[in-house]
Amino acid sequence: QVQLVESGGGSVQAGGSLRLSCAASTYTYSSTCIAWFRQRPGQEREGLATITTAGSTTYANSVKGRFTISQDNAKNTVYLQMNSLRPEDTAMYYCAARSPWTVCAPTGAYSFWGKGALVTISS
Repeated sequence: QVQLVESGGGSVQAGGSLRLSCAASTYTYSSTCIAWFRQRPGQEREGLATITTAGSTTYANSVKGRFTISQDNAKNTVYLQMNSLRPEDTAMYYCAARSPWTVCAPTGAYSFWGKGALVTISS
């Protein structure tokens, strides 16, 4: 079991930045893939980025170059730094974990989910 808690959501103006955090209750080295997803109002959930405990990352094309996923293994925490935010980035953001994993990508099924953090971007 992996319990995940997101924090860092809030409201900013377009062009601003936010950093989301995902604290994991357990973080078994080399066996956990952490992903960030978002769900915009009225739309399906969208995978954004993933990171393995070894530090390998992947990004969806929609956020590549603006969002950065990173981790602090000592704190069992994964971050999503979001820059140059746009009104269309307004969404509920979720972190999710897959453990063990064979493919770490922002697609497919994830076993463990946080409750989400709301991000609102005003124009």
